Amino acid sequence: MIRVGIVGVTGYTGSELIRILIKHPNVRITGLFSRSAYNKPLKKVFPQFASKLNLICDKPLVDIISSKCDLVFLALPHTASMDMGAGLIKAGVRVIDLSADYRIKDLKVYSKFYALRHKDPQGVKKAVYGLTELFSEEIKKAQLVANPGCYPTAAILSLAPLVSLGIADLSTIVIDAKSGVSGAGRKKAEEFLLNKEKDDFKAYKVGVHQHTPEINQELSFLAGDEVNVTFVPHLLPIYRGILETIYLKKRKKYADKDIIGVYKKFYRRKPFVRIRKVGVFPSIKDVVNTNFCDIGIKDLGDSIIIVSAIDNLIKGASGQAVENMNIMYGFPETSGLI
Repeated sequence: MIRVGIVGVTGYTGSELIRILIKHPNVRITGLFSRSAYNKPLKKVFPQFASKLNLICDKPLVDIISSKCDLVFLALPHTASMDMGAGLIKAGVRVIDLSADYRIKDLKVYSKFYALRHKDPQGVKKAVYGLTELFSEEIKKAQLVANPGCYPTAAILSLAPLVSLGIADLSTIVIDAKSGVSGAGRKKAEEFLLNKEKDDFKAYKVGVHQHTPEINQELSFLAGDEVNVTFVPHLLPIYRGILETIYLKKRKKYADKDIIGVYKKFYRRKPFVRIRKVGVFPSIKDVVNTNFCDIGIKDLGDSIIIVSAIDNLIKGASGQAVENMNIMYGFPETSGLI
């Protein structure tokens, strides 16, 4: 039984982590930490957990966290986690960071997209990118895991087989992504759902979204070559879920390759990736409230269309974070998640 804590417990990812972890057979939640909810009982913050977890929110200070926890989830806003990362690592606590602070290896790129100079460059060097389907061996030994972003999770899982096996024409990748409003965080989502935009559908941060360098970084690593995707995110007038439609050309010598067979082989021992049959494509409702990534593929001979769906709060955040914890401690990968 390991002792776990959650820093930044009042947001969407914090509440999802509590919901998953209270039913995990190998975990005991021993600390909840929040500046805004300091000294409040959890039942006042999230009444739905009143009869399930009797804890009071504590201050997010390294010495308090390290005295209570073997592992901590940082469910903090971007640019906030790096203030705590180095101290927690030095104190011997294992860390899974759900923000973007430890994902981008090039610190100049991080500064460009997050408008802040990174405060913990050594932590960035040590951090393992926590996409469990690709980096499980590295995750097992990690003290600091950078949990992937929601859009990158769906995009990289959709493209990894084609990119890593040299099937994709790397210069042709276009990612058309749509997300529910919970991906913007609790405050922005509540504002969105209350105003007239709730009946609208629009693109945003076109060409400048902060998940673009994350996608490019990981696909470039898999390809052994530079990848620069065209990535356009859209905001759906729904609460949760991501659907991505991805377009690319194949390299000519792979025109007759059994692409669905390639995907099934690539993910054959990966419990949370489900490959659809020929002509069948996922919808958001297929994956909401689950940790699955569902992928459908249309092979057009010289090109491929991929449709993938995840729950942005689970597979795109808290569920994947628990997957990482399971791998770090040698638990069954599906523990607490199925």
